[in-house]
Amino acid sequence: MSKKGIFYLFIFLFFSSINSSIAQDTNEDLQPLAKILIELEPQYSINFTYIDQTIADVIIKKPKRELTLEALLNYLKAQTNLDFIIIDDHNIVISKRNNPLSKFITEKLEEVVITNYLTKGISKKSDGKIAIKTKDFGILPGLIEPDILQTIQALPGILSVDETVSNINVRGGTHDQNLILWDGIKMYQSGHFFGLVSAFNPYLTTDINVSKNGTSVIYGDGVSSVIDMQQSNSLDQDFKAGAGFNLIHADGFAKVPLTQKAEIQLSARRSVTDFIFTPTYDQYLQRVFQDSDFSNSQQNPTSVVSNNERFYFYDVATKLLYDVTDQDQIRFNFSTINNSLTYDQLSLVNEDESLTNTLEQNNFAAGVQYLKYWNNKLTTTAQVYVSNYDLKATNFDVINSQRQNQENEVSDFGIKINAINHVDDHLKLHGGYQFSEVIISNFEELDVPDFTSLVKEVNRTHSIYGEAEFTSANKNTYARIGLRANYIEQFSELFTEPRLSVSHKLNNNFRLEFLAEFKSQTTSQIIDLQNDFLGIEKRRWILSNNEDIPIIKSTQGAFGIHYNKNQLFISAEAFIKDVEGITSRSQGFQNQFQFINDTGKYQVKGVDFLINKQFETFSTWLSYSYSNNDYTFQNLNDGNTFRNNLDIRHALTFAGTYVVNNLKLALGFNWHSGKPTTLPSEIQNTANSNIEYQSPNSNNLSNYFRTDISATYKLKFSKKLDASIGASIWNLLDRKNVINTYFARDENDDIVTIDNLSLGITPNVSFRVRF
Repeated sequence: MSKKGIFYLFIFLFFSSINSSIAQDTNEDLQPLAKILIELEPQYSINFTYIDQTIADVIIKKPKRELTLEALLNYLKAQTNLDFIIIDDHNIVISKRNNPLSKFITEKLEEVVITNYLTKGISKKSDGKIAIKTKDFGILPGLIEPDILQTIQALPGILSVDETVSNINVRGGTHDQNLILWDGIKMYQSGHFFGLVSAFNPYLTTDINVSKNGTSVIYGDGVSSVIDMQQSNSLDQDFKAGAGFNLIHADGFAKVPLTQKAEIQLSARRSVTDFIFTPTYDQYLQRVFQDSDFSNSQQNPTSVVSNNERFYFYDVATKLLYDVTDQDQIRFNFSTINNSLTYDQLSLVNEDESLTNTLEQNNFAAGVQYLKYWNNKLTTTAQVYVSNYDLKATNFDVINSQRQNQENEVSDFGIKINAINHVDDHLKLHGGYQFSEVIISNFEELDVPDFTSLVKEVNRTHSIYGEAEFTSANKNTYARIGLRANYIEQFSELFTEPRLSVSHKLNNNFRLEFLAEFKSQTTSQIIDLQNDFLGIEKRRWILSNNEDIPIIKSTQGAFGIHYNKNQLFISAEAFIKDVEGITSRSQGFQNQFQFINDTGKYQVKGVDFLINKQFETFSTWLSYSYSNNDYTFQNLNDGNTFRNNLDIRHALTFAGTYVVNNLKLALGFNWHSGKPTTLPSEIQNTANSNIEYQSPNSNNLSNYFRTDISATYKLKFSKKLDASIGASIWNLLDRKNVINTYFARDENDDIVTIDNLSLGITPNVSFRVRF
């Protein structure tokens, strides 16, 4: 289907959905409980806490607005056969009646500062983190499915300078400075299609928590952020399944009760790009391979032709839940993520010579967790896990008759033990121990000349931590303070990391927030050469050696003020972050520093601002981030400070969503100033083949601008069966955004400019069914 055909299909779906929603004969008084609760929260200044399955498929008549809170809760109890337990003046827990576990579950979630943050399913908590529930997820511009790592880029202070989920920059940090957890297991691969699609299936990943600062001491690593993803952890004795497809992949999932005490969850996804050519795949293909060995942008295009590309990806996840008793639970997790690419290179000089290049990327993870409810105050968990990442490439240079093999492998084995003690209604204590053994190897082999290199590093870390959470009697003040100690065996070094999160409500409308933390990490990603791993997935994982690759350490603090009244939320947060121990090879330099190894640091200071107004069917927001991000390296730029490669000085998003009945619409505009770049000097030394440059990062690329639109429509066939259709266009105006520029010499020794462009106009459509 042509791009124009996809565009017409989108318009058709859009207007037919509107027409259907207008013509639909609905009873406005009879509504899903989930929708009613959302309307009741601001009306009564309360927050409902519940497991999604508890209220699933519950439909009742809408209560009258003049009811008192007590009368409202009595009405809801009578209509739903559920328990509505009042925790305090603002928090109410919903649970099934006669739940055998209810007497052991006393843990209270942090107070929700704002619900429907940007869109439905996203909320901000009193401890500073952002919580995302995929089942309740509304819609965002350009997305027709709840893509986890694309969704978090809608949050202030988070973006990707190259539009990928494998390069997420949180307040000026690199992607390897994000700790990405899947059910407590560290993941070293985050993207499919080499960064354009999240590698985590959202339909069984129910909860995502994102922390940019002031994180809990239970988390190690991640000097920039923590992205903690959790699958459903409760048995609901209800079979659920779904399947769907879009123009990139097809997927399916199922929650299957095995017995009264056991359940299995399954999800699988596979790309369709190796047997169906779509306009979406065409755009993705151009975006990913535009500056790789496959595209031959710099490799004698008159001598070599690349063709017969075969690309696919898949992921599979499984979770087994078994409740041994009412107090004892066992959970087993398994996940595998894979990307595979092959293509042929044909020599036009010797047409008999055709060689196949390959690239394989895989992340395997498995873990088992035991949870024990000792009494209504004490809960313990123990987890053992393994996470293995493997990146392999075989690259043939047909002109020089050379073969290169490369491999980057990470093996991570971990043990986590945690205890939670509810001292009383106002104080909760955390404590625990964690062990991690990480083995990283890098292998490289050339046949001409004969060369082999294998570097293998091992690091073992022991961590203990303690933390206290306090909530004042009037619920106006929340504080969490903790200390984590990491002992690194290889270096016999001990790092202490205090963390702090404080939130205080001045009155019903204003809240102050202070966040601070110390962190460290021993794993990072580097680029040896820009054409490593075919130039497509060129970053490789390495371990700190405490010499030329230091331990990365960060210190950051933030102060914010938030206003929330009548569904108007205004937030401003000032922050400062210092990160030291970075290497020049981890920063992706493509100027005079490209082949120089050095260690240094960066400091980023800035402000994140958000204004979000919600109406009954409409939500709109404007977010703006200002930051100043500077490097200091010992031997680069004579030791003087210069701009960070990720110094995006200004970033702005303006977007809105509209939801009526079963129709959801979203439109958004994204703008940010161009990233820094280094231009060649106007006068070059003709005796020197190397390019001479101006001051590092003293210029900027053109400003980035993108418009996205999306729409979904839900079809309800019965109580258990429904379907949805969706359509979206990424970069609706087909703006030619330059996301990276570098310079090279051609065969005539002239300097040429190579521009990497963002995705062009990229349509997508989807269809899903759930039963």
